[in-house]
Formats: sequence, structure tokens, C-alpha cells
Amino acid sequence: MLIRALLAVDSTSQRERIERLLRQAGVVVTHVPAGEALLDRLARESCDLVVLSRSAVVEPAGHTLPAIHELADRPEVIVLIDQEDPEDRAALQAAGSFAVVYAGLSDSALRKTLSKLVQRRHESAVDRLAAEERQPSFRLAEFVSASPAMHRLVDLARRVASSDSSLLIVGETGVGKEWLARAVHTEGPRSTSPFIAINCGAVTETLLESELFGHEKGAFTGAFRSRRGYFELAHHGTLFLDEIAEMPAHLQTRLLRALQDRTIQRVGGETPIEVDVRIIAATNRDLEEAMAEKSFRRDLYYRLAVVTLQIPPLRERREDVPELCERYLSRFRRQLGRRVSRFDASAMAALTAYDWPGNVRELINAVERAVLLATGDTVTCDDLPAGIVSGGSVRSGDGHTGAWPSPNFVSAYLDRPLAAAKEQVLSVLEREYLVGLLTQTGGNVGQTARRAGLDPRTLYGKMRALGLKKEDFRAPR
Repeated sequence: MLIRALLAVDSTSQRERIERLLRQAGVVVTHVPAGEALLDRLARESCDLVVLSRSAVVEPAGHTLPAIHELADRPEVIVLIDQEDPEDRAALQAAGSFAVVYAGLSDSALRKTLSKLVQRRHESAVDRLAAEERQPSFRLAEFVSASPAMHRLVDLARRVASSDSSLLIVGETGVGKEWLARAVHTEGPRSTSPFIAINCGAVTETLLESELFGHEKGAFTGAFRSRRGYFELAHHGTLFLDEIAEMPAHLQTRLLRALQDRTIQRVGGETPIEVDVRIIAATNRDLEEAMAEKSFRRDLYYRLAVVTLQIPPLRERREDVPELCERYLSRFRRQLGRRVSRFDASAMAALTAYDWPGNVRELINAVERAVLLATGDTVTCDDLPAGIVSGGSVRSGDGHTGAWPSPNFVSAYLDRPLAAAKEQVLSVLEREYLVGLLTQTGGNVGQTARRAGLDPRTLYGKMRALGLKKEDFRAPR
């Protein structure tokens, strides 16, 4: 993460000295001009550290420092003192200062002190980002597979994890592209720095530019304060760009420039910002086709695809299905507090025979549902989605689905009047259809509504009625 500091230091020579030493520690530094109120400046500028002259701490100190800590970025305060006063130092520390530093130290001693404080702030910021994401650790060894193709993929991923080269991960929706990216980050030299992920197809063009590069106050309507972007947050770490093929053309140009120059500019800003970020991109689209259609830059593709990791779909590695099912059954049994411990033979046969158009994400959703619905200690076919049991949602190699419902599925309704059976079957079809689309789009309601030919509000209403939540269809954790 790129650390930013704001200086409010009375003496010009002292301010220039502190600025120089902080820049040597890799910090982006700005200062408060004479006559400008510190809190007004902080209200519109993003920063991690505030370095103050003792005179800038308005009495009582117990008011000024907490007011700074309550800002959105929760910056830490370093107070510079020109002479030692144990009582004053104790009062400043009690009021919440991050550190009280004697300005009379030599350049060498002051540089060492400031570098340690910057490192402490960097570590706390990274820890906070990780806590906000609440993501577990990811390891390549945990990539469950009995497939030779997957073994080769994991071996290649392990070899490139230690490098800083850009990676491109390719695979259908739900195969675990972000999972693999996180595992590569965890096992690489940047593992102690942030992993920042953004879905390029899930946000508007204007917002995506701001999210990636940050913006300055007043850059556009509603930009009431400056904001750092994901490049700054991922400094010394990894930036994961999911659905990279959905990135608009002019942002592809900006991204290419950032990769070439290792600098960015905030929206509305003029100052280049140096960034040190490893890029891992992912897509479920054919980029060769996108380049032929002129919707994706060929030079950007070559920058991103230094190494390409292709994750095979689950239907091409059916040998992995039993172990994946057992793993997620164990996970959800603990999470949901259920005593379910196994799949019966028929259920496992249905799970293994199914083509999994939504890949691992769909499997996870199906296993969670089964654990929740199972009445004993064994998952049976009655606990699985109807499409999996009937095989009706099984997709052929050319991507077409078979007939639905199948005769076996219909037999369950032969003891009911036609009207009741028809209503029940249509209800099941609607739910399984929406589950399938939401699984394929990763819970993107806009994309799902477009593909279903529904208004998003209508889709939301149907999802509420069927007990479906978009969060349940996002990438595997």
C-alpha cells in the first residue's frame, strides 16, 4: 500500500527536511499551505500520516488528535517537538499521538525513526485491508484435483508465483480464477502486502477509472474529497483485474501506460505517482477473438499475458468432483452446524455425471444446499437440485443443454393433477433457471436480468420470492 503523509510544519526548512526524509522512505508527501486550516485540508484529502509541529496541535490536545483519528482514513499523527518536555510528551501520547519525535535528531537518526513509523503504519494498513476483506489464506496445495491437467497448471502457477511478471488467468465463469490469483499472491514475495481485486465488468466506466487510479477533489460531480485508487492500495502487492475483457478502450490505454511506466495519475490530477504493483488479470472470454474484433488492445494483451494459466472447466475433470464435494460438505457441516457426513451412492453418481455449467461455484452452491436440506447424516438425491438429479441441465460439448424435464423427473409428479404438476414443475424450472444464470454471472443481477429478458427490479422480486441472494453466487472464498 502506498503511504501518504500530510505535513503541517511551521518552519520551511524543517518541513523541507521532513519531506525529503519521508520521500526517501517511499512516502507520497503533501503539505498544508500557510493560512489553511488543517482539519479543512484533511476533510478533502486522503492520507495515512499527519506530521505536525507542536504549535499546530490546538489546545487541548485531547480535542485535536481524536478529531484527526475520526476521519475516514483514520490517519496517525506524528508530533514534532523542538525541545524535550516529559510532561508535554506524556500529554501528547495520552491524547493519541502515533509518535512524538524530537526534531533535533541528526538526519540519520530522524530518517531511521520516520522509516520505522512508516513501516508500522504500512503494516497496520495492510492488516486492516485484510480484516475488511475477511478472506482466508489461499495455498496452491489446497487446489483439490486428481486431474493431470490441473496438476500441470498448479505446477506452472507455483513456478511463476515467485516472479513479478504479469499473469493472465483464463477459464469459464466459476472455475476459481480469483482463488488461483490469491494463491499465487500468497505464495509469492508480495504476500505481506495487499491483494486488491476488482471486477472490471461490474462497475460503470466512470467509476472504474476512479476505482483504479483514484481521483482528486473536484475531479467530477460528487468528488468532495480526494480518494486513492486500487493501484495505490495495492502498492508493493498484487492487483487482480477480473473480467479484463470488459474494460473500456480508453482505460485499456491508461492501464497499458501504467504497466509500461509504473506510474499513474489520479482522475483530475496532474502529478505522476510511482507505483509498484504486480498485475494478475482474468477473463472468461476469448481474447484472440476480442482482439480480432478490435475491442481489446493487442499490445495490452502481450503485457498481461507474460504467462497464461488456463483453468479447465469442471466437466473436463470429473475425477475431481467427489473430492470437491467431500471438501465442501465438511466445510458446510461445520458452518451450518449439521450432522451430515456423507453422500449416498446415487447422489454422488448424479453429481459426478452432471456437466456443471457453473463449474466449482455451482458445485459449492449445490453442496451447501444439500447440507442444509438433508434430514439425516447422508445427502441423497432428494437433497440435490432437480437439474442435477435429472441430468436435464447437463451441457453437451457444443454448449447446448439437453431436454428438460426428463422422464425420471416427471415421474415424481404423476400422483398429482396436471394443473398442480404443471405449476410445481414451472416453479422448479424458474428457480433452477435463475440459479443457473446467477451462477454463470457470479451473482451479477444486471447481466442475469439482460440474459433472462427481465427488468432488474422484476428479477430482484423473483429472487426474494425464491430465497436467492446475489452474494451466494459470487466467487468461491
